[in-house]
Amino acid sequence: MIAAADFNITLTKESRLKDFNVKEIPFGKYFTDHMLVVDYADGEWKTPQIMPYGPLQMSPASSVLHYGQAIFEGIKAYKFADGNVYIFRPEDNFKRFNISAERMMMPEVPEEIFMEGMRKLISIDNKWIPQKADHALYIRPFMIGTEEALGVKPSSSYKFMILLSPTGPYYSAPMRIKVEEYYVRAVKGGVGSAKCAGNYAASLYAATEANRQGFDQVLWTDAHEHKYVHECGTMNVFFIIGNTAITPDLEEGTTLAGVTRDSVITMLREAGLKVEERPLNIEEAVEAYKAGTLKEVFGTGTAATISPIKELVYKGFSMQFDLAKWTVSPELKKKLDGIRNGDVPDTHGWLYKV
Repeated sequence: MIAAADFNITLTKESRLKDFNVKEIPFGKYFTDHMLVVDYADGEWKTPQIMPYGPLQMSPASSVLHYGQAIFEGIKAYKFADGNVYIFRPEDNFKRFNISAERMMMPEVPEEIFMEGMRKLISIDNKWIPQKADHALYIRPFMIGTEEALGVKPSSSYKFMILLSPTGPYYSAPMRIKVEEYYVRAVKGGVGSAKCAGNYAASLYAATEANRQGFDQVLWTDAHEHKYVHECGTMNVFFIIGNTAITPDLEEGTTLAGVTRDSVITMLREAGLKVEERPLNIEEAVEAYKAGTLKEVFGTGTAATISPIKELVYKGFSMQFDLAKWTVSPELKKKLDGIRNGDVPDTHGWLYKV
């Protein structure tokens, strides 16, 4: 058992913050002064280290470089007007991280390393948190296999780390989305419900092809019929049809159990909308659009928060939306931003004070 005090902390001699005066902060491009590093070997976690941010030294035979044993999470922290710092639902990300670890045959990270390490790291680098609309401190916990050996098997050693990145919005404008009819993100029995690196590597080709055609991302569909909606790029997706919000269920393990997704479901029900977590055939969405009952389509995620989809294209048929008439997702975003910024009371206990 690692106690909260059992952290070795080495502070940087000179902060890079003085050189950080970017007017518009892109997502995930800049990193704070320090990082958390913890090694796992001989069946146990070693002493956590907080040290200056910098390159890693690792063997070219490290198992992650050959067999892709890597998982990660995305979390955000916010600084309120009174100077206090809060993290949004980190306990849920901690639980999901270890679910991913189990699926990828990696060791469970103890809560005292994950949660206390994150808290200590943010306490040290809290001056990096941007205080402006749609900005936050993005938190990236991740774990990689580090055993120096070739052979397809779980690594015997690992490295768990946390990086911090002051960041702006992931998608800066409403999106044009292509419904993907050939490539797939996940299949039943696969690793779609794990937040592992391979899922994202496998998505790049289809996303790049969509970009070349003028789209921002793809809407993934099932592997068998390419009719049932899965995720939208790196986000969960919601369709507002009539007075019902529909989002793909988690039953087959092909969709990530998003923390923002769960928050949105809670807020939708509080707003009086019916929420259905179920398989959604894209043809149902097309028919609803033609009938005038498909009112809104939007993605949700930690990085993206709530991102409206202004156009959805399926088999050459374009579904275009007038965002000025939307009411559900703008109100959701306003309330969620309010909770995260301290302007709206947190009645769910979603905020974790640093």
